[in-house]
Formats: sequence, structure tokens, C-alpha cells
Amino acid sequence: MLEHLATASDADRRDTTTVGTLALVLDAGRHEVETHLYGLAACELARIYPRGRVRVTVTGEEFLNLETEGAALVDPSPTSLNE
Repeated sequence: MLEHLATASDADRRDTTTVGTLALVLDAGRHEVETHLYGLAACELARIYPRGRVRVTVTGEEFLNLETEGAALVDPSPTSLNE
């Protein structure tokens, strides 16, 4: 999802795309795409605007540029180091 969002938008220029366009490209339901986007936004990897506009953030672009092998899991839930 993040890769598709980064391809369709730009953080520096603040170019956006729509949830509908992402759903079409991903062949997914709008609700499913929105759910993923809210998770990315909670991690500050995506920015959601009114009327279904979205874009990748600078942090999201930097995350994609990390040299990782395989998939990366991003969890927006807060954690405690004291547990």
C-alpha cells in the first residue's frame, strides 16, 4: 500500500491522490484501502486530507528507502517499555 501511495503522490510537492484511485490500482475495496491508510497515517507514513485525498509523507518516503529484505511490519499501537 505504501509503495503504491508513494508512486501516486509526492511528499515534498504535497501532490495527492485519491482513495478511489488507490482502490482501483490495488483492485481492493475503498473501505479496505481507507483502513490501511489510517494505519499508515497513525504511523506518520501517510497524510489524509478531506474529500478522500491522501499522500505519502517524507517519513513514508524515507521508510521506503531503507534497505530491508522482505516485509516490514509497522504497528501504530502505542507500546510501553516498562512492560
